[in-house]
Order: sequence, then C-alpha cells, then structure tokens
Amino acid sequence: MSLFDTRVPAVLLRTDRNPFHHGTLGAVRSLGRAGVEVHVVAECADSPVGASRYVSAPHSPPPPGASADEVAAVLRRVAARVGRPAVLIPMDDACALAAARLRAELAPAYLLPDMPDALAEQVADKAELAALCRALEVPHPETLVPDGPGEAARAAWRLGLPVVAKWSRPWRLPAGSGLRSTVVLRSAQEARELYLRAEEAGSRLLLQAFLPPGPDRDWFFHGYADRAGAVRAGGPGRKTRSRPRGAGLTAVGRWTPNPRVRTLAERITAELGYRGIFDLDFRRCGTTGDYHLLDFNPRPGAQFRLFTDTAGLDVVRALHLDLTGRPLPVDGAARPGRTFVVENYAPFSALGPAPGGRELAWHARDDRAPGRALWRLWSRHAAGRLRDRARRSPAPAAAGPARVVRQATAPTQDDERAGIH
Repeated sequence: MSLFDTRVPAVLLRTDRNPFHHGTLGAVRSLGRAGVEVHVVAECADSPVGASRYVSAPHSPPPPGASADEVAAVLRRVAARVGRPAVLIPMDDACALAAARLRAELAPAYLLPDMPDALAEQVADKAELAALCRALEVPHPETLVPDGPGEAARAAWRLGLPVVAKWSRPWRLPAGSGLRSTVVLRSAQEARELYLRAEEAGSRLLLQAFLPPGPDRDWFFHGYADRAGAVRAGGPGRKTRSRPRGAGLTAVGRWTPNPRVRTLAERITAELGYRGIFDLDFRRCGTTGDYHLLDFNPRPGAQFRLFTDTAGLDVVRALHLDLTGRPLPVDGAARPGRTFVVENYAPFSALGPAPGGRELAWHARDDRAPGRALWRLWSRHAAGRLRDRARRSPAPAAAGPARVVRQATAPTQDDERAGIH
C-alpha cells in the first residue's frame, strides 16, 4: 500500500517565466514517482520541465505580476479541470504570497497549510524580515531603510562601504528594468542614485552591512513545518559552488550536518508559528562566527531534492502527506555528504565519483527527456547571450559608467528569467 493518498493530485504554481527553474522539475519528479498526479500551472512550452514524463497536465499560468484576483481566477479554472481537491504548491515567492492570501477563498478545492495571516508576506519582505530578526534576537546584518536619497547616501557611510542594497519585495521588480534584487554598492553616490528608482522598483530600498563571502560561509536550510509546528524532512546544507562565484544560486550544494543552523531554523519557525515548506539562507560571519539569516523563502528552494532521506522523504512529499492526513515516515535517516548539482551551471561537478550520493537537477535515468531538452535550450540561450554582449560591447576607448557589482545569496528576478546567475 502506498504511503501517499494518490487520489489527491498536486498543483504546482509558478508565474516566473524562467525556463530553467529546476526546482519545479524536482517537485514534478518527487510527487510523480510517488504515484501522485501532478498538474503544472507554469510556462512549460519553452522549458525542459514540460518534457517530463511525470507531468500529468500543463496549464497556462497567470501573467507575471498578476493580482490575487487573477491568480484566483486561473486556479479556479484549473480546479474545474482537475475535478477534485488538490494540494497546491507555490514554487516562487509571488505565488506563495498569493496562495497565502487566498487560502480561505480557494478551499476546499485546494489544500494549503494553516498559517497565521500575512506571515508569508512578512518573512518574504526583506525589510520586514530584518525587523522580525531583531524581535527574535536572530543574527541578521545591520539593516537601514532610508526615506530619501540623501539618507540613503548617509546610511551607506554609516554602515561602511561596500554596502549591500536590496529591494524589500523583489518579486515586484519590472521585467526589463535592469534592476537587481540585490547589489553591492561601492559608493554613497550609488546608494543615492539607486534610491531614486524606488518608485520604479515597486518597493522600499534597504541597505545592509556587507558580510564577506568565503569558504564554509554560505549555508541553507530546507524544511517542512507540519500542522503541529514540528520541522520535518529537509536539513542543513552548505553551498560549495554558486553562480556567480560567492553569490547567486546554488550550483553545487552538500548536505552537511550543522546543529547551530538546525537549531536556528527550528527556533525561528516555532516562534513565528510558521507552517509549510520553507527555505532559509544563512551567511556565517567570519569575525564572530554567527550565522546571519539573510533570506526566508516561504516555498520550496530549488535544490530541495538534496535533502531526500533513506525513506525517500523530502519537503514536498512531507507537505502532501501531512495535508492529506497521512503519517510521515519516521524510519528515514539523513544522508550527510550527499550533493546536488545543477549541470548547466557546474557541468564538471556532475562528473566523477560521488561517494555520498548525488542528485542532478535535470538528468535522471527514469526521466531522460528534460535533460536532453535542457542542453538544446541552454545552447540556444548561451549563443543568444553572446550575440547580445557583442552588440552591447563599447568601443575600446569609451569610458563606461561606474560599475555596480552584484553580490547576492539569492537569484534576482531578471537573472531567473534569463537563466543566468
């Protein structure tokens, strides 16, 4: 008998148009292999995800930046096609916030964790997260929220240059604006100029003390807080390679025991009353050794399949089991040393021995089509990027503007759409 109630399908929801979102493929495979019918409400036509044998049906998503009413209308249409209650799994921040706001309206067509009102939005908002960390006494880089361009310049001097600049609600950044969710600024003038684009960005600018990257400093924790608040599945991981180096998305991650990170994750979610899947990013301070919480994502992280225990449990499976009233297996053991590799970002890391076990983002023996589709699409994309760069390259003697260097622990929206990190 299956552990899962396979009568209850799953609906994955994503409005982000990034065709290289491997986390969505991970969720499709995880549930599909368990015998769960998987519906994908995302742009699949130009994505390797749509080639997976485990996609039961693709559905057209709401447009990027869709209102809650637009999201609800699409989900009602999908529910009518599915024909029975389904577990809803948002795969990006915008969809996670919309689903949280719509939870009562979407019931009983969709099953979602029962969480305090507005909590998902609080933790996803970078400025709100800083305030929550202060209230919980959780280490977090010193953060200032200026209310004018002059104050932004003064805040940069006060924090000490270089300084990290973030938009509090990066899911609101307009496509094609050139704005990044996170950048490192080298001067007070850059802080002043960036503040002047706040209206265009659609959210507040915050400035944050810079914690330098380094070996063994970037960590993440993926977990599922069940209906009782206990953290199940998941675990702590260390980012061993990222794109770009020292920043951005995880290209290679390793399941690494870390009691301090686990304790922090469990305390944060317990004190907030959080329920559901979460993905936390930490950076260890090289001076104090403290683990600073940088991001709280109220949805699955792209590399969640790294944390698959010996019973096959991961955070997405834990969600489906819990929301359908099925017990979660307790006989699974952690698999420290296991690695997760995103082949198009770290191709050489996908080769060679992996004594602790390895999960590839795209390639799988039981689902080969997405891996083949990835390289066809990635080759076209890379060629297009090279052509664009060649067209934009200035003449050798031309003096370019002051350079703003990006340093982030999470992908920007523009980078996600482009597939370049």
